[in-house]
Amino acid sequence: MITLKTFKLPAKVTGSTADITLGEQLIRAWRTDGIFQIKTGVEQDRKTQAAIAVSKRFFKKPQTFKSGCINDSTYSGYIASGEEITAGQADYSEIFTICKDLPESDSRVQKGRPCHGPVPWPDSVYHKRMKAFMDELGAAGEKLLKLTALGMNLPISTFTDLTRDGWHHMRVLRFPTETSKSSRGIGAHTDYGLLVIAAQDDVGGLYIRPPVKGEKRNRNWLPEESSAGLFEHEEPWTFVTPTPRVWTVFPGDIMQFMTNGYLLSTPHKVKLNTRERFACAYFHEPGFDASARPLFEPGSQERIHYGEHFTHMFMRCYPDRITTRRIHEQIASRGWKN
Repeated sequence: MITLKTFKLPAKVTGSTADITLGEQLIRAWRTDGIFQIKTGVEQDRKTQAAIAVSKRFFKKPQTFKSGCINDSTYSGYIASGEEITAGQADYSEIFTICKDLPESDSRVQKGRPCHGPVPWPDSVYHKRMKAFMDELGAAGEKLLKLTALGMNLPISTFTDLTRDGWHHMRVLRFPTETSKSSRGIGAHTDYGLLVIAAQDDVGGLYIRPPVKGEKRNRNWLPEESSAGLFEHEEPWTFVTPTPRVWTVFPGDIMQFMTNGYLLSTPHKVKLNTRERFACAYFHEPGFDASARPLFEPGSQERIHYGEHFTHMFMRCYPDRITTRRIHEQIASRGWKN
């Protein structure tokens, strides 16, 4: 267990000397611990607690109601315990995923683009509170990406140029109490995107793996180098102690790709506790049609098309979901069209 470094974000990030210094501090924390915390203000904390409270209410609904909150055009909606697969094993978390909320009338939905569609909200209150929470997280995400660029002596908009019309999404998670048969909540993995901002309740269960000198981290965007299950039973793992009025922040696979491993995607896992646990993991992402490139290799032709990457990752995690079956049918009939 370590004491995570905690930072306060400025009201605006303009590229000042103070911003550059803060950006350098954030990067040092990531390169040392793999994670850091940011303080939340009164309004941010209020929206965080409101989002967790309304999520608790949703997860208490009957299974028949929750299972109806799905849509075959998008990965938004309810995911039952055991439906998500990590490293070939079922995870025990219940999830409500919130992807970009596009109405049926949107031209991209009309064309049947993979992963495009409306969020099957359980009710208007849930919709309102989660949108308010995600708006706060999105504003923090933009500041963090600007600070990250400044801290690496890059133009301030290096990452935020990618996140215009970003495919930001969130996974709201409920973990049951541990049993005599298993303490696994979610197996070890890295996250597929650019930046992760997470909030958790007071129960605790999140573990992260800090950078280890000389250790090779897989390039999770390549099928042959999946990070799922990697280091699951190898120390060191750091328990992320629940702390009031903070969000935790760590890099994802696309950040590792773009920085050529200077910033590593942080492996993490969740163990079940003696009480049920709730958490929200928000992903601040490039636009669906954006392509990430290596920043320090100007001649490289490598690219990650975010929409294809997102789709393949979700298809891997949810092989039996109705959305995955629909995409397979589309590919069989007309080939891959993002």
